[in-house]
Amino acid sequence: MAFKPFDLTGKVAVVTGGNSGIGLGMAEGLAAAGADVAIWGRNADKNAAALERLKAHGRRAEALAVDVSDEAAVVDAMAESLARLGRIDCCIANAGVGGGAPLTEQTTEQWRKVTTVNLDAVFWTFREAAKHMVARAEEGDKGGSLLVTSSVSAIHGAPQNQAYAATKAGVLAMVRGTAVELARHGIRANAVLPGWIATEMTERLQKWDAFNEKAIGRVPMRRWGEGEDFAGIAVYFASDASTFHTGDSVVIDGGYSIF
Repeated sequence: MAFKPFDLTGKVAVVTGGNSGIGLGMAEGLAAAGADVAIWGRNADKNAAALERLKAHGRRAEALAVDVSDEAAVVDAMAESLARLGRIDCCIANAGVGGGAPLTEQTTEQWRKVTTVNLDAVFWTFREAAKHMVARAEEGDKGGSLLVTSSVSAIHGAPQNQAYAATKAGVLAMVRGTAVELARHGIRANAVLPGWIATEMTERLQKWDAFNEKAIGRVPMRRWGEGEDFAGIAVYFASDASTFHTGDSVVIDGGYSIF
């Protein structure tokens, strides 16, 4: 038999914030590798466009309108994803928001907006996916993968982005605790730390010549990252190739952090 560790045929994945950027890059990689995929996003037009791209890979695909800052919406969306696709083997908590300001000018409202989406919603998403994965394991069908999109801001100094950096560091601790707790069920938990990626969140910076010169000029790969740069890591963590890989944080930043 041929060795095909990255074949995702028969597996089902959920990707929050999966209608653009890193999330869509991950979702497309999963579909291309054979997985059925449900993406969650708030924008109906972006959901529809992403859904067409996923269906072009010949797999089942669903797009759900979900605001992950609403706990009840997360609970309902996970149940709906299960109802539509039958199981969940991989859950990627990718949805996130930015929004920075000088520390002395940041409001509690700004802090709460970022922490709710980037930290609370990851907890809710992981919790609901884990309920299904643990129940499956107890019936003899062990295995599952939880993956979160963190950021190199978790390990760098991120001026004027204390809330964002705190949430991205917080999910690393969440991943480690989850990895240890759920390992007995064959469930892994890991994090991906993107660097400077060309997404809607960084649109202003992409047009800033000085930033491109000073920051992107320091990236050894000499370019912005793209959503498709995350297809491979998503497939790896969703696949049977990573069944002994858990509690880890993988940096994907074109070498920026080590230069």
